[in-house]
Amino acid sequence: MAYPFQLGFQDATSPIMEELLHFHDHTLMIVFLISSLVLYIISLMLTTKLTHTSTMDAQEVETIWTILPAIILILIALPSLRILYMMDEINNPALTVKTMGHQWYWSYEYTDYEDLTFDSYMIPTSDLKPGEMRLLEVDNRVVLPMEMTIRMLVSSEDVLHSWAIPSLGLKTDAIPGRLNQTTLMSTRPGLYYGQCSEICGSNHSFMPIVLELVPLKYFEKWSTSMLTG
Repeated sequence: MAYPFQLGFQDATSPIMEELLHFHDHTLMIVFLISSLVLYIISLMLTTKLTHTSTMDAQEVETIWTILPAIILILIALPSLRILYMMDEINNPALTVKTMGHQWYWSYEYTDYEDLTFDSYMIPTSDLKPGEMRLLEVDNRVVLPMEMTIRMLVSSEDVLHSWAIPSLGLKTDAIPGRLNQTTLMSTRPGLYYGQCSEICGSNHSFMPIVLELVPLKYFEKWSTSMLTG
């Protein structure tokens, strides 16, 4: 999760988030080089009175500064489209979980199980235990197996919400009457925090998301205990 005064992204936990971080660095480097070049040209124009009239009127220069931006845009667009299609691919998910947004909590249903559903509310600050995160802890965490493709079906029962987990590169709108889907896969176990990312009313800030990614054998134990308990 994020730490105080953090300037960059959270550490990537999924392959998709790793690709997004690489694309961000790739694009940021292009922006940095363009900005440096423009700043250098402006500084030259301000500090020297010398001009080269044949260069200023040359057709070749105009051709270059027309084609070069197009090439730069292509270098940005192609990796972006690749990642966009990767994020939309869903190939034989091992597990499907449906999440519904409410004012102001989330409910989850493991559709591969007969009766495994629960609501997830934020724990009030007065009830937090030592070491727990204020405004981020919930009473029922979403336990999922790691290193497996999981499909999340996201919708809402009242107003617009958005189900977002930054470290997994996930942000899917929850829209009443519409079922959106996304996939997630964690490369390591741990707790991953998120929040509703769509202004949904007075308690918008108080509907966090907590995913607990565990090895498959621990997930099976948890699901069995939930069904029998």
